[in-house]
Amino acid sequence: MRRLIVFLLLATVGLGAAEVAPAKKLNVLFIISDDMNNDLGTYGHPFVKSPNLDKLAARGVRFDRAYCQFPWCAPSRASFMTGLRPDTTKVMDLTYHFRQGLPDVVTMPQAFMKAGYFAARVGKVYHYGNPGDIGTSGADDPASWNQVVNPAGRDKTTIENDILIYPPTTGLGSSMSLLADRTGTDEEHTDGKVATETIKLIEEHKDGPFFLAVGFYKPHCPWVAPQKWFDMYKLEQEVLPPIAPNWKSTVPGAAYDTGAEWPYRGVTPEQARECRRAYHATISYVDSQIGRVVDALDRLGLADNTVIVFISDHGYHLGEHGLWMKQTCFEEAARIPMIIVAPKAAANGKASKRTIELVDIYPTLTDLAGVKAPDGLQGVSLRPLLQDADAVWNRAAYTQTVTKGKGKIQGYSVRTERWRFTEWQYGEKGMELYDHEKDPQELNNLASDPACAAVVAELKAMNKKVHPVMVKPGASDKK
Repeated sequence: MRRLIVFLLLATVGLGAAEVAPAKKLNVLFIISDDMNNDLGTYGHPFVKSPNLDKLAARGVRFDRAYCQFPWCAPSRASFMTGLRPDTTKVMDLTYHFRQGLPDVVTMPQAFMKAGYFAARVGKVYHYGNPGDIGTSGADDPASWNQVVNPAGRDKTTIENDILIYPPTTGLGSSMSLLADRTGTDEEHTDGKVATETIKLIEEHKDGPFFLAVGFYKPHCPWVAPQKWFDMYKLEQEVLPPIAPNWKSTVPGAAYDTGAEWPYRGVTPEQARECRRAYHATISYVDSQIGRVVDALDRLGLADNTVIVFISDHGYHLGEHGLWMKQTCFEEAARIPMIIVAPKAAANGKASKRTIELVDIYPTLTDLAGVKAPDGLQGVSLRPLLQDADAVWNRAAYTQTVTKGKGKIQGYSVRTERWRFTEWQYGEKGMELYDHEKDPQELNNLASDPACAAVVAELKAMNKKVHPVMVKPGASDKK
């Protein structure tokens, strides 16, 4: 009898210990696409095929008003990886590294490593030249990772010299260029290798916890993918947005001063349509590779214990206002796709129309995972919107840029659910105000309309609060 009592007591103690054992730490799968705008099925595009991202959105929360802090690769990536705005990181170009001024900053993966996570990068997470630096670590941040993988596929190693480049161009990484690869397979291209290497890491570290940052290279130019992805699209589908004859006279010159020829970076309308088709083909290709990674996570039974985030580093123009690529404060360059799948989040399967920013990702992931975040992060956790997609949310999104043409003019833009207000170099170089309830294409600048004076004043004050030291006319833009 005594033995039985002892056995029952031990069993009871054991059961209690199991009940109070700490929960398994959440993994993080952070997927980043390069230069992808919102031309996706889940965002309502009429013909772009993105079945894997559509499925991901259906199992998580899709954010319809998500914005980058800077519509250019290096500044944007430095911002969301540190949780700090470009005014703080001082990254305003493709060469300055945030650790020059912030040597001790704790990046997002570093915060997870401090909490005992394995952190790895596959492909492009911090900035490096695409396609020039493919296969290298470029301007990476070594302190952020336990392991890095730098894949290079046949688009870089074998057929790069076959790419069609429409003149004029300033280099392959900013060119109107494309190639439909007739012989290569999906897995032989760089993004196919990114998916393959990521799957290997998931398999190796399935017991977790892990923080895997996965940087795909498409749809950044040059637009190269296997032929089958081009075959999915017909040229007649690709219609260039109309340009109002007097549009340029209604906005400050800085608004469209990207340092490239206007319109369409100097190519013909027919060539621009070919480039739109190629861009959409590469979206579908990278979508398929993202699908491979998520399928592997599901196959290994890790979905219920992994937060999945999908973003792009910024948006992308495809002819709106005659513009192409990025580096403007218009909606097409500032807005990004963002999907967050948090296990058992109440809002999964919903879309949120609240205005959020890339700088919010860092505090969101540390909050969800119970990881200590450093003081001073400049975004906020999106947990409330993951529980209720329509929760009260009184925050705006802030995007800034530097023109590439004459004078290096700073632009600062604030986006609320209704308005976009942009001022150039403290406003002296001009302002823009767009009412997205009536003008989602941002065609009618209301900044000088007396009826909107109160709105302008309110949004100017909001801009000033977030950017207290704006660059004034004549000031240097050096770090």
